[in-house]
Amino acid sequence: MELAHDRRGSGPPLVLLHGIGHHRHGWLPVLDLLAERHDVIAVDLPGFGESPPLPYGTPYNVETLGRAVREFWSGLGLSRPHVAGNSLGGYIALDLASSADVRTAVALSPAGFWSRTEHAYARAVLRLLRLATRADGLPALAAGTGEGRALAMGLLVARPERLSREAVVAAATAMRECVGFEEALDSLAWAAPPAPPQVPVTIAWGDRDRLLPCRQAVRAARWAGQRTLLLRGCGHVPMSDDPDLVARVILEGSAREDGDPR
Repeated sequence: MELAHDRRGSGPPLVLLHGIGHHRHGWLPVLDLLAERHDVIAVDLPGFGESPPLPYGTPYNVETLGRAVREFWSGLGLSRPHVAGNSLGGYIALDLASSADVRTAVALSPAGFWSRTEHAYARAVLRLLRLATRADGLPALAAGTGEGRALAMGLLVARPERLSREAVVAAATAMRECVGFEEALDSLAWAAPPAPPQVPVTIAWGDRDRLLPCRQAVRAARWAGQRTLLLRGCGHVPMSDDPDLVARVILEGSAREDGDPR
């Protein structure tokens, strides 16, 4: 499947997957840092960002989105790249690690390790954010001031003042226009953690994550059978909060290829 993507750098391929309602441009703060050691491909999932939707009648869930990403990188001539993902993208990355379709996986605040109450809260917040993006002129108005950016993005990032007006508007547009949002969100209600990983995985969680609180990292650590890293001073979408830290975690995670998968 042909998907919208940005590609730069050279070295072992590394595919970056965004969260639900987001787009590939969320990775821009770390793209050049990762490209120093990797052939980096930041991709819009089907039905999100600038990518076309899935074929008519195909449901939006982890399995179908992951299959589309595999078809995409196969079309680029890649086999078993490294992968890193955030939120929904983090869940997909771990699912790909379970089937050994990737060399390593890094998941930033991955979905799927919530309690029933935590899932209901996250679902309600995401629907509220999407509703706000559909109010005429509201995203552009909020993006115009520091206080507005804090209000608009404070549930997703710890340091909204680091986001440009253009980045906030682009994120709101991506949230408003993604056709896969509702069905993918509904599918996550039934998502259990993936099967155990068959390749090295790294899980990291923002300690200021207000969407999926970092206490969920404890459950993720039990699933992975190893310690989960905390990203100090970072929120749910940590790439703009601390680009150097996030890039370092991903680079160190991808360097674990020859290590113990567990």
